[in-house]
Amino acid sequence: MAVVITGKNLKIEDVYNVAVRNENVELHPDALERLKVCRTFIEKKIVEGEIMYGVNTGIGEFSEVVLNDEQIKQFQKYLIYNHSAGIGKPCPIEHVRAAMLGRINVHANGYSGCRPIITQTYVEMLNKGVTPVVCEKGSVGASGDLAPMSQIALLLMGEGEAFYEGEKLPGKVAMDKAGIEIPGLKARDGLAAINGSNLLTAMSALIIYETERFFKQAEIAASMTLEALMANLKPYDARLHQLRGFQGAITSAENIKHMIDDSDLLKGMKVKVQDAYSMRSTPQVLGAARDQLRWTRSQIEIELNGVGDNPIFLPEDGVVLTGANFQGSPVSVPMDMLGACITMVCVISERRLNRLLNPALSVGLPAFLTKGAGMFSGHMLSQYTADMMIVEQRILSNPASCQSIPAAADQEDFVSMGMNTALKTRQILDNAYGILGIEFIAAAQALDFRDYTPGKGTRAAHKAVRKVVAHLDVDRPLFDDHNNMMEAVKNRDILHAVEAEIGPLKIY
Repeated sequence: MAVVITGKNLKIEDVYNVAVRNENVELHPDALERLKVCRTFIEKKIVEGEIMYGVNTGIGEFSEVVLNDEQIKQFQKYLIYNHSAGIGKPCPIEHVRAAMLGRINVHANGYSGCRPIITQTYVEMLNKGVTPVVCEKGSVGASGDLAPMSQIALLLMGEGEAFYEGEKLPGKVAMDKAGIEIPGLKARDGLAAINGSNLLTAMSALIIYETERFFKQAEIAASMTLEALMANLKPYDARLHQLRGFQGAITSAENIKHMIDDSDLLKGMKVKVQDAYSMRSTPQVLGAARDQLRWTRSQIEIELNGVGDNPIFLPEDGVVLTGANFQGSPVSVPMDMLGACITMVCVISERRLNRLLNPALSVGLPAFLTKGAGMFSGHMLSQYTADMMIVEQRILSNPASCQSIPAAADQEDFVSMGMNTALKTRQILDNAYGILGIEFIAAAQALDFRDYTPGKGTRAAHKAVRKVVAHLDVDRPLFDDHNNMMEAVKNRDILHAVEAEIGPLKIY
């Protein structure tokens, strides 16, 4: 079933389905009509000789330079050439597909002024699997993601490179093989193709989709650890959190309670009156992260459906407005905070891990979860690995949105650095998969040493972990266990197993 593009109802799930699951895209007829009306308007303005930024003027510091008729014809080509100035390895294909989808949705609002064939060509490229090769770095997240979006736009001229059917090919070769006509660029087309924060927004949308499911897995791992540590389970009663009122904490407590239903620990076993903060504060901490995630999703979906462009053409009012709707700060600020929240969730995960491994804190578990302490070190070194990744996360959690460096002879003297935010948040989340994977391994090992029955969800999670990593009876190299479990967390294997057994956990 195709995702129908209207300009106004694109969701995070749509971005994921098109970018990752390769669902087709269809431009709504009303959106196509808006594109035509706007293009007719701008062509009339060009004939009348009205000065319009990036149409018949230069850009940036050269915005006061008025172009003659011949220069207008050539300008869009050179605009794309000189902005294709990125560096580094190619972006993942799903990131580029998501960025193209976002740009199509901006155009669908009918205020960008490009020819409809430009938007339709992007739709064809998505549907036929032609993905431009785009350098990962180069955007400062203002005037849009100009460098990466320009590499996408090169294919509109039959230039650049693209991935097609598993090969990296010259852009024209890929387009020809896919049966897509090269539209070329006319007045406004080039700037309309690049002038928005589409790649950083696309990456943010995919990160949000994954993080929503990562937080559910964080609650699954927490539940396993809490049961292994014979926790007092009263702190996970939703009534406690309803009295305070934060929805994220209520959701987190409900998920944990759902996991531990039917546990022997709920049936009168002797437990401590009060556990350490890293145990009993888990709903509050994960809840705060969930509340931040909810706001971040809202901001990203606003941006996905907004008109991030400059200038903006209003045919119904007969005016052209120049502004800064390309500015990436509304995306980079919430994503900075989301990265810090993912790190926070990992920090409390590592503190629970510490309690599993430390014999002074583990309520009778063997030191470092090995029966052969001294000869064997068990999971001692697993904590080192988790700690290393957390320090990297903490470094990356420094906000990028306040790191502006002026450019373009100070015409562009404040920028969002949103691409830095997207890249570092991606790395924070990738590390998080490994850190949580290590807690899963240790919690499963600890549960092996207990002789009571944990909750139904916890049992399902333990069984899923054991499909990936065997019990550590005698020491062995752990890097395969770590990598395999990190991949299992990334693929949401444990989450799928748990939800198949006890039903869906809540996201918000």
